Amino acid sequence: MQILQIRQTPGLIGIDADPGTYSISQPKADLRIQTRQGEWEIHQYQPKLFVDQSRAQAAYNGGNFLEMNQRIYSGIQQLYLQGIANRVEQGNRMAEFFKPGNTIADVYGQDWKPASFPEFRGPASMDNVDVRIETTPPSIEYHKGGVDIQVEVHKPEIEYTRGKLDIYMQQYPSVQYIPPEIDRAV
Repeated sequence: MQILQIRQTPGLIGIDADPGTYSISQPKADLRIQTRQGEWEIHQYQPKLFVDQSRAQAAYNGGNFLEMNQRIYSGIQQLYLQGIANRVEQGNRMAEFFKPGNTIADVYGQDWKPASFPEFRGPASMDNVDVRIETTPPSIEYHKGGVDIQVEVHKPEIEYTRGKLDIYMQQYPSVQYIPPEIDRAV
């Protein structure tokens, strides 16, 4: 019996694949910082000293002419009024000559001292000099400082490199028919 042989070789497909790769990088952000320092502005003023010694000068030498003449005038006016009052008193005592001690010698005998000149100087005192000090508080201003921050952000840089994909026939399919051997001798 003779048999026909069929040989079949299957086809083989070869696949060579490498995966793709990602490359991700992100540059650093640019940062700009500016600062302004706070500032103090201080103005300090010198104290002022005021000394008024006009009353001391008036006590030493009478002061200015206007004040001195005013004191002399008011002093003479007082002396005049005292002189009139003294004469009236003497007249009243002389009117009562019959009373003991009211004789002409008693009334007019004591009036031999001249009237003194009025005081032209001001009163002497330890408080005749006025000292006054004016102080002005310092003016202080503060100008606030600050910080200015600016940030520039960079987007990430993404690169994709494709992988490779090779598809090839590693073995082609085939069918082989082998016929039976024929006997030649017959």
